[in-house]
Amino acid sequence: MSTRGERARRVGWWTTLGVASLLTVMCVCLLFAAIRNDGAISAQMGTATATVDSVAFDRTIIHFETPDGIVHSPANGVLYPDGLAAGQLVRIEYDATDPELARVAGRSATLTLLPLGSFIVFTWLVAGPLLWWIRRQNKRTKVPA
Repeated sequence: MSTRGERARRVGWWTTLGVASLLTVMCVCLLFAAIRNDGAISAQMGTATATVDSVAFDRTIIHFETPDGIVHSPANGVLYPDGLAAGQLVRIEYDATDPELARVAGRSATLTLLPLGSFIVFTWLVAGPLLWWIRRQNKRTKVPA
């Protein structure tokens, strides 16, 4: 029969493992989504000069005009916006079939490797020792039969 402490440590171990694994899977999915978006843009690429309307921590809003004269402002912002400032003119590449999908010209999914990779490493640098410590505590409390 396990004690309440052993059960709490077991739940903690599985929770830690689950959260770290989930965060890792989410980062890998984000990388694949960025690669997919880049593929869609490259398949039917249009280029334009866009004006940066606003820069926030979660998105950078731009507006640009396509050759048919329609002004587009992607609701989710532009992909890979690092270093942009409001009022700036920037060259962009967009999916001609879906102008809502736009990226800063010359930038690609490879820019996501460093932040996502760092996040995964940090996650496991925290989770690994925690999992080891919980396992060690469980072994200490076991009484030989």
